[in-house]
Amino acid sequence: MWERPVSGASGAASSPWWDAVRHADRRPLLAARGRIRRAVRAMFEAEGFTEVECGALQLSPGNDAHLHAMATEVLAPGGERLTRYLHTSPEFAAKKLLAAGETRIFDFARVFRNRARGVLHAPEFTMLEWYRAGEPLEAVMADAAAILALAAATTGIGAMGWCGRTCDPLVAPERLTVADAMARHAGVDLMSTRDREGEGIREAMAEEARRAGSEPAGDDTWSDLFSKLLVAFVEPNLGVNRPTLLFDYPACAAALAERKADDARLCERFELYVCGVELANGFGELTDAAEQRRRFEAEMAEKERRYGERYPIDEDFVAALAHMPRASGVALGFDRLVMLATGAARIDQVIWTPLD
Repeated sequence: MWERPVSGASGAASSPWWDAVRHADRRPLLAARGRIRRAVRAMFEAEGFTEVECGALQLSPGNDAHLHAMATEVLAPGGERLTRYLHTSPEFAAKKLLAAGETRIFDFARVFRNRARGVLHAPEFTMLEWYRAGEPLEAVMADAAAILALAAATTGIGAMGWCGRTCDPLVAPERLTVADAMARHAGVDLMSTRDREGEGIREAMAEEARRAGSEPAGDDTWSDLFSKLLVAFVEPNLGVNRPTLLFDYPACAAALAERKADDARLCERFELYVCGVELANGFGELTDAAEQRRRFEAEMAEKERRYGERYPIDEDFVAALAHMPRASGVALGFDRLVMLATGAARIDQVIWTPLD
């Protein structure tokens, strides 16, 4: 095993990434990154997927209230200044490709997010995103588990570890609903809080949060409280000893996912966890343009309330939804996957040219 570079108090390495000693220290990790990428590409190609390259420069970077994009300017031929964004995900462009007739696609996309720095976060990173048209969420859940096992087999790591937790990536994942995870790890009866009416929904969740030991802020919504409980009590316990596929998210966390046909309180969404680290986020994709617009407008209203800004809605994307087939898709943090598969301590160790 290679030695890791000495870190300062901030968690960043004390020398620049191009320092010869530091680069030599990182070189085995970066070589492993390449092997994992080639293995994943071969897996997808064997399944009949087409590799695509979605453009990073977009009219809208995404319409999640809590994602923060990087804006830039494009000069039109006449000199007009047009605001454009570096995408936070290739999702909008990829779904347009599905509307155009593609059926199985994947992209190793470079994506960009502000307010994202830390041992697990970088402002520029690689998102592996893939879609299966006409196939259920179960199919891409199986893909995610297979990619995790493939990465481990490629590096030969026996067990993945993070923050004192370990996980065998070759064991079949535990399947756990969000409601069961909340009950097990936070002592919260999640679904009963969704059965109240009006303000009672928020108050029911606030009561559950207090019981779990998390005091709500005055402006916390039901969704805010759900997210805080998930992060504080549930996520650290997921993917311990074996991977966890967490699914059946509440509809407020649907984003671009369909609601479940048999329970409209829930949506077709899953996340893959290893050692308490979220690796992948997948949806049974929403194709209702009117519902998608409503969600985007609600998200942007919340973004403006919280952060004082909003992003435009990509009307071309909304129009494409009317032509898009039912599909399932996943976004997987490729750098995090490489970290866990190599035993790296920080995300900058597995990025060839980190920001600093």
